[in-house]
Amino acid sequence: MKSAYAATVLILVATSASAVPLPRPGSFAICGVCHKTEAGAPAGVGPNLWGVGARVSGTAAGYAYSPAMKAAKIKWSKAEIVNFIASPQTKVPGTKMAYVGQKDPAQAAAIADYVMSLK
Repeated sequence: MKSAYAATVLILVATSASAVPLPRPGSFAICGVCHKTEAGAPAGVGPNLWGVGARVSGTAAGYAYSPAMKAAKIKWSKAEIVNFIASPQTKVPGTKMAYVGQKDPAQAAAIADYVMSLK
């Protein structure tokens, strides 16, 4: 009986942890000026980042993407987000994102982890 209980608790913890976004890293503050992160929130200056890990670049409803971002067809993953926020204009020349880039790899990874947890 103990092992069945332990397995049930482990499953509940594992599934509930994946459904809760990570805490917003302090380095996300500049991103939050343009991007919303709540489910169903309208786009701001930039697209809403809720569910970005399940999207292809340029496809979030309600945001007018640049032709470059629509054409990029990036399947957002942690690695793709890190590469993009490190240098948006290098990754997608012609993107509307004016941010110069996050040069600290640890900060870029923390932001990507946070954004990927938004689901």
